[in-house]
Order: sequence, then C-alpha cells, then structure tokens
Amino acid sequence: MEKKLIILGVGVVAVLILIVAVPLGVMFWPLKPTFIDRCKELNGYDCETWWGAFEQAYVGKDPRKVHMEDYDNFIKAVNFSAEPNKLMFWSKTKDVVHAFTKKKKDCFLTVEDTALGYMLDGLMSWCGKEGCTKTFRKIGCPGWKENNAVGSFWNRVSAAFADAARGDVTAMLNGDIDTPFNPNSTFATIEVKRFDSPKVKSLTVVLVTGKSAVTNCKNASLKDLQRELKKGIAYNCKEVTEAQLEECSSNPERPCGACW
Repeated sequence: MEKKLIILGVGVVAVLILIVAVPLGVMFWPLKPTFIDRCKELNGYDCETWWGAFEQAYVGKDPRKVHMEDYDNFIKAVNFSAEPNKLMFWSKTKDVVHAFTKKKKDCFLTVEDTALGYMLDGLMSWCGKEGCTKTFRKIGCPGWKENNAVGSFWNRVSAAFADAARGDVTAMLNGDIDTPFNPNSTFATIEVKRFDSPKVKSLTVVLVTGKSAVTNCKNASLKDLQRELKKGIAYNCKEVTEAQLEECSSNPERPCGACW
C-alpha cells in the first residue's frame, strides 16, 4: 500500500508539472518565421533587417509601455511609398474591402496589402517582457488597448500609410451602422488627421451597405468627417451595396473607380 501511494503521489506531481508546463511553454510564439516568410513573398526586400527593426520596438520592454514611436525604425526600414490615387482606407468593413482589393489590386491597396501591414495581418497578439529576448503570444501579453505592442504597431503603420497618401484617396465605410465615421476609430483619430493638402486632393467615401442599411451619405457623422478634412481637400460620398461591389470587382473590364 505504501508503495502504491508513493507511485500515486509521483503521478500526481507529474500531472501537475505537465499542467503548469504546457501553458508556460506555449507562451513563446515563433513569430519570426511567419514574418520572414510573408516578407519573402513580397520579393526584393531585406527581411532580416525588417525583422530586427520590428522586434526592437517591444522585445525586452514592459508590455504596457510600447508606444507608436517605438516602431519608427521599422517604418524607416520599410520606406513605404505608393502611386497616387491607389490608397484605400477602411473602417468596420475589413472583409468587404479586402475581398474587393484582392480582385482590384491593380487599382487599390489597403494597409494590409502593403509591406507596412502584410507581415502581421491577422496576427492578433505579441509582446515582449522586461529582461527577456523572446516574443510572447496572447497568453503572456496584456490586453490594454493603448501602449501595447499590437495596438501601437497598427497605429504607427496606419499613420505611415496616411502619410503616403497622394492625389485622390478612397475610404470604404460601413453603411449598416449608425455612425460610419466613428470619432474613436483609427481612421478618425490617426489617418484623416494626416491627410495633407495639397498632396491629397480629394477623399471619396464609399458607403457600403448590406441587407440592413441604416444610413446614407447624409449621415451626421459624415458631416463631421467633412469638417475634419484640411482646407483644399475635396469630399465625395458614394452609396454602394455589397452585391454591387462583388459584381463589379469580378469584372476585369471595369476600370478603377467604376464600381461606385
């Protein structure tokens, strides 16, 4: 009996060790291979340099104290620029806009379609720890919305994307919600504020509606958007359904901008 108890005790300890070890073990996330593989898909870039500039923003730091400017070296390394009239901004329309730009990539680019955002698109969490050289995943990262590695990254690349805007820019907003231009969105707090005249000549809002359209181009929040634009930037708004976008984007003969 005593031997059986000893064996049972050892087994319990082993199970406890296993239970503790598994969560601790999965806290480390091999983010670099994904980053490098996606970078290589873009062709012609120094992916190792980009990774080094990216991870230095958060590795070894308090995960609650990662700021937008910590990614400045990454932005410099990427050195993003774009042709005039090609940049597509969005808010609350991610699936729709990416389905559209996937088919019309010669016409429009979202930030996730570019070297600024492609490597990290869809990767929801990463962070560092003070005194540690590893990248952690969600289980080891804080959920703060501000000053964390993920939020600060997307704010910084959104700023760089807006800084690159020239000519006519387009924004796809959601017509199925009461406030298409949400004053707390990244589009409102960062991107619109960085549209610079005369570099940016106009903004066209594409207001996308599905089966439950609740608003139109006369929405009060869109009036606020017009007031936010710097003097000299013209404003247009077009109402379009998801079905119309799908039909138009599937037609390779339709020219850029002819879908609304």
